[in-house]
Amino acid sequence: MLACLAPAVLLRLQPISVAMAAGEADRRLRVVTYNVLHDGPTSGFIDNETHLEARTEMAIRELKALEPDVVALQEASHSRRHGNVPEHIAKELGFHLVFAPATDRIFHVRLLDTLIVGIMGFKEGEAILSRFPIVGSDIYDLPRCRSRVEPRILLRADVDTPWGPLQVFTTHTARGDECQMERIGEIVRGQRGDRPSILTGDFNTLETSKVLTLLRDEAGFIDAFRSANPTTPGATVWQRIRASESTASRRVDFIFLLVGHTASVTVKSSKVVLDHPGRLPDGSALWPSDHYGVSADLEIVPINSQYNIAQ
Repeated sequence: MLACLAPAVLLRLQPISVAMAAGEADRRLRVVTYNVLHDGPTSGFIDNETHLEARTEMAIRELKALEPDVVALQEASHSRRHGNVPEHIAKELGFHLVFAPATDRIFHVRLLDTLIVGIMGFKEGEAILSRFPIVGSDIYDLPRCRSRVEPRILLRADVDTPWGPLQVFTTHTARGDECQMERIGEIVRGQRGDRPSILTGDFNTLETSKVLTLLRDEAGFIDAFRSANPTTPGATVWQRIRASESTASRRVDFIFLLVGHTASVTVKSSKVVLDHPGRLPDGSALWPSDHYGVSADLEIVPINSQYNIAQ
């Protein structure tokens, strides 16, 4: 049976110094968001042939090459057959980790939820990995406006960076459940601190949707990819993992930014990542996930800086 339920699972590796070294003030913060694609809720019992282990190793290799500072994962899973995927990725990167399974919160009855997770041998949710220490975290339950038995959460990690404490959020909202996005906007704005907040995730909705338009135009959230790439489509889903060619056609994975009270953020660059296939031993194609990832290089700047939000 899997470990007992907990608000969030924190993994702290060897402490990393966050003292600002000479010249490090010009260093950029690199953030990646990525939907891992778990092997399904029955994967505690059977292998659903999504090649999760092979895909995870592909993702680890690319993440190492990208050299991110913060990685947000959706569909991060822990199962009897495949083990703890986010913990494995964190250890391979040498990162700190907070992991919050949404499936621990199906009925909000601790004993019942523990029993269900234990029988299934599977749980999945959100994870935040950081090069810098994670000094705190919290989980926010999102409203279930479309499905009462489909738990969705927003995970927050407090990251101790060379630029000061940053709040990083990640989520995986249900398709068509716009009330979840409205609640996320309220939470992130309500938690706004001196430094910028970073909101990442698989939002299962297009950038032209009413709720994302309101987040940008009225709530002040900045779409990092679109800020850096005004006309690039930037599709991130739906990639068929065994296809020989790219099949992604929609952009639903985002990195949003909210300026702080005393510091803003400059988007220096942003791109789609984890968007190339590898090969199985038989030579056939295998993509890391049915989603591509998104990365953004950010510069934290004083609120009175001459920099604009995007350059």
